[in-house]
Order: sequence, then C-alpha cells, then structure tokens
Amino acid sequence: MRNFEILFVLCFVCSTVSSVNWPDDRFTLVKPWYGCPPGWAQGWTYQDNEDISNKNYITYYHHFYGEKFGRDFKFYYCSKNYRSNTGKRWPPGNYCILRDLSCPSGFSSGSVFWDDEDTFNDNSHGGYLPDGYFGSDTRIDYCCRNDGYYFNAIELPTSHPFYLLRYTSYCQRVKGMHVREEIVRFDDEDLANRNSISGSTPKGAGGHDHFLMYCYYWS
Repeated sequence: MRNFEILFVLCFVCSTVSSVNWPDDRFTLVKPWYGCPPGWAQGWTYQDNEDISNKNYITYYHHFYGEKFGRDFKFYYCSKNYRSNTGKRWPPGNYCILRDLSCPSGFSSGSVFWDDEDTFNDNSHGGYLPDGYFGSDTRIDYCCRNDGYYFNAIELPTSHPFYLLRYTSYCQRVKGMHVREEIVRFDDEDLANRNSISGSTPKGAGGHDHFLMYCYYWS
C-alpha cells in the first residue's frame, strides 16, 4: 500500500472515532481514576458510614477516582452540565446514569436514599453534584433504561474511561470498550435504619445496606 493510501486509512479511522460524541443531554457519571472529559463540571461527596463493626466493601483494584475507600467512602463525579447540539442521543440498552435536572428521553427516574452514620456524622460535599440531597444523610437521583439487550453494544465515546451502572441485566456492552464490574457495599446506619429507594434505581440498591454494581469501561 502506498504512503498516501496508508495516510488516508489512518485519517478515516481517526475521523470515525472522533465523530462519536457524548449525548446532547445534561447528565452525571461517577469519576474514574483517569479523570473527567474536558470541560465537564466536577464535584465530590463524603459519606460517613456505620461506625460499629463497619462492613464497607469495594472491589479490589477498582478504578474510582480518589483514595478514601475504607470505613467511609468519598466519591467524585463528572457532570456534563450543559446541553450540546450534535444530535447524539443516549442509545437503547440496559443501564443507569446519574440525573442532572431531568432524565434524558428514554430513561425513567428514581432515587436511592442512604441513612448515613447518626453519631458524630461527618458527611461533606463540594463542587458540582448530581441531583439529590447531601446533608447528614445522602440521596442521589438516577436515570435508568431497559429498552435494549445488554449484549447489543451501544456507541459512546471511547477517548476516556467512564462508569455506567447496572440496571436489570449484566453490564451494558459498549462498542470498542472493555468492561469490568466493580461492586460497592455501603455499610449504612445500624440503628433504626431508614434506607430507601424509589422509582427506577441501579441494581443492588435497597435493603439495610445499599449494594451498587458499577460498570467500568476502557478502550
């Protein structure tokens, strides 16, 4: 193959990859160790989990951003807090994202409420966050959809690793990306526990301790 033909092929591949945009909607994703896409807003939440016989759990060698994953959890977030105009929509599938103002078309809304530690509660937060409540307890609002088979790979940008959450199936496949499930168990308040869920929520939420299943994607 001649040099100009090779260059044409390489340029075609580059243009194909770069043409994949994030959906136009506003939304939030959990921040991976790699960081957020350029121009996205960032924030964090610190949850003071149960003090007595704490049973917090997080998958070994996870890819969440930050270092506070012991008796308490500190998560970071990436928010596309603006609307774009590329015509890109979230594709049908089986997955959840975090809500920012409203759920995109095709998603159903829901909430997870954490009854965090009652005694000497040390919850805190900062920056730009998904919809919810962030005080001495925590509520996060989600958007979930189940209108496609998880094994049918959907098209999303591959330039940055990112997280989705499981909904009613295994992790949604994404074209050009590897996927790994990473589990987080929150040991919530033991005394008169008030954990709750409403609407459409990620798989594993509910009960005395919430148990969320994240899907980490990388190329």
